[in-house]
Amino acid sequence: MNKTGYFTHARCRTHEMGEGHPECPQRLDAIEDRLLISGVGDALDRREAPPAPLVDIELAHGRMFIASLRGLSDGLREEIDAGGPTHAQVDPDTSINIHTWDAALCAAGAALAATDAVIAGELENAFCAVRPPGHHACRDQAMGFCFFNNVAVAAKYALQRHGLKRVAIVDFDVHHGNGTEDIVAGDPRILMVSFYQHPFYPYGGSTSNAGNLVNLPVPAYTKGPAVRELVEHGWIPRLEEHRPEMIFISAGFDAHREDDMGQMGLVEQDYAWITQRIKDVARRHAGGRIVSCLEGGYNLNALGRSVEAHLRVLADV
Repeated sequence: MNKTGYFTHARCRTHEMGEGHPECPQRLDAIEDRLLISGVGDALDRREAPPAPLVDIELAHGRMFIASLRGLSDGLREEIDAGGPTHAQVDPDTSINIHTWDAALCAAGAALAATDAVIAGELENAFCAVRPPGHHACRDQAMGFCFFNNVAVAAKYALQRHGLKRVAIVDFDVHHGNGTEDIVAGDPRILMVSFYQHPFYPYGGSTSNAGNLVNLPVPAYTKGPAVRELVEHGWIPRLEEHRPEMIFISAGFDAHREDDMGQMGLVEQDYAWITQRIKDVARRHAGGRIVSCLEGGYNLNALGRSVEAHLRVLADV
């Protein structure tokens, strides 16, 4: 049995936000190409993601918000039939097409299916190669390329449906996971640790003083050694203290030095090191249980190489 799962769905490629948008279907192609060329893909247990049940999405999102997103999708179909535009705007940078609803359900569904498989012991850990991403999606608001908060949904699901007592969310995207913070702030069962470029989108950074959050701002042009120190002295002691029974990763790779969506200086070896430190904590406290979900990463070449490095550590290859 391969111990690292790889969850995705063809529908995740059908969502797009217009020509030239950085959060594009080609991101998943770049990952697949790299896994094929490197041979890392051969070590993974590939599984098709099912759509998430709405009752599980409601663990992290309001029912009215979910209904409004579905209504926007249904209304867009009617607009198109009447000769209207092919996209509906959610915010200045974020829009839906007629496939977004289904893609978002499959992205969240991947995280849930991965959680089920890891908790069942079928897999030690899993990576969800999905889009749209999720960590900017708040309880009642879609924004920043995100619609449902895949990682927050999965974390709540592990607690509510599987009866875990403590979980952790680790976010190493260049942007602050404001949506995740909005959903989990004040829930002592969930420890959220992150670093993020600041000042940067979403402007304001972390706005909560809740005790279950360790969200650490770093200035532009911060490189790997400084981030590793932050992880070692800022994240790890809190993770050890929390003793999570499962760890969820918001795996954004846009802090890479080649990614123009941010101004940080990480490289593949930094992502491998961070992944190993998370894995060390998971093996000590969680039986190795990790579910990682793709967030950002917009330089296609750097994204493919960084996901490869991340997966090499998860899969021990």
